[in-house]
Amino acid sequence: MKSKLWFLSSLLYCLCTRAQLPERLQVTADGHYLQYANGQPFFWLGDTGWELFHRLDTAEIKYYLGNRARKGFTVIQAVVLAEFDGLRKPNRYGQLPLLNENPATPNNAYFTLIDSTISWAMQRGMYIGLLPTWGDKVTKLWGEGPVVFDTTNAYGYGKWIGNRYRNHKNIIWILGGDRPAVNDSGDWRPIWRAMARGIKEGTAGQCIIAYHPSGGTNSTSQWLQQESWLDIHMFQSGHGSGHDVACWELVRRDRQYLPAKPTLDAEPNYEDHPVNPWPKWNPDNGYFRDYDVRKQLYRSVFAGACGVTYGHHAVWQFMSAREEAVNYPDRGWMNALDRPGAFQAGYLRRLIAIHGALNRLPDLSLILSGQGEGGGHMEAFRDAAGTYLMVYLPIGKSLQVNTAVIKSAQLNCWWFNPRNAERTSIGMVKQTSAVTLVPPATGVGNDWVLVVEAHP
Repeated sequence: MKSKLWFLSSLLYCLCTRAQLPERLQVTADGHYLQYANGQPFFWLGDTGWELFHRLDTAEIKYYLGNRARKGFTVIQAVVLAEFDGLRKPNRYGQLPLLNENPATPNNAYFTLIDSTISWAMQRGMYIGLLPTWGDKVTKLWGEGPVVFDTTNAYGYGKWIGNRYRNHKNIIWILGGDRPAVNDSGDWRPIWRAMARGIKEGTAGQCIIAYHPSGGTNSTSQWLQQESWLDIHMFQSGHGSGHDVACWELVRRDRQYLPAKPTLDAEPNYEDHPVNPWPKWNPDNGYFRDYDVRKQLYRSVFAGACGVTYGHHAVWQFMSAREEAVNYPDRGWMNALDRPGAFQAGYLRRLIAIHGALNRLPDLSLILSGQGEGGGHMEAFRDAAGTYLMVYLPIGKSLQVNTAVIKSAQLNCWWFNPRNAERTSIGMVKQTSAVTLVPPATGVGNDWVLVVEAHP
């Protein structure tokens, strides 16, 4: 029996949006997830608003934040020294971030808009994933630059900006800015290390820090695992390698490192982004749509990530008539805010909240038959207490599930539809250790989550 969309959405929204303003975040004791300082679970549902401070005015920022808050987003990833000529092109109020392009002389007038944005996000229950700079200001490689940082001024800038926001509890610091920390051209870890040290000193240690790398199979775990300042691993499965990049394998790899640190895909394929490989990126092969996005969001989270970031190709750049389009967006940013994938990202967070975000144990052994490859690859997790399990099926098909992990003679089984948040009850199923089930609709485009729960 199908429950109505409005009923499930309302119920789950209440479950995952408690009436509390953001507070300091911390890594859980097992090292894999994030929680509030009071021990309540925190699920990272991010949106890439990279050019937020650089391209929008106050009314537009409030409109954007309100839209994302209503959909259940918890983190907005935005850049202080922006990618697109961020040192030389002023914000909407005619202000540049640095005087004479010098990190030692920040322009206070530019930062007042950032101050306000952080407060507006707080009022809406959201965190700002704050990038002090885009990576081309540390190592150009590509982009506009210019490179302005060395170890000395990176430390000074980090300490200055850390001190400015030391009393703001809703900041997650993100270094990197779409650049590797190390490659064949050089090793920039000393600069990032200096900036991180400055942030830690400026905030009196009251900070949590991640690093956003460039796209591909690299993760911060490969360069920064032993860096004491790094709290959260990130990778970017990205938009440059076609469909179904194995983001779940990157999560699995990161979870094996010790000491354990949370990990997440901080930039999967953007909704409405051209599919063609980088650097061509033209529309000849079509665009990633909501189905492509859902598959990546669900599979990385079900593989054990502490959350995931959604992104839209027009929104990250805030494409409008006053900006030059980057890589063929097919609509403007305001038109893009309510695309299907943005709603569906919120459904994922709400689904996870039903049983809590902190007790998830990824476990592919739950899938006894029906597993696929690439676009058909399934992911599954359970809890240690044996009360429930979930399996994500990117393609609707028959599967056999190992239910022996559920400590109950009777199983409550149901299907969750990631496209619209509808719930379809299968009913009570007798525990037989191996249960075969078929979703309500099958084939490509019909993805599902199977939920199996112990009967009270």
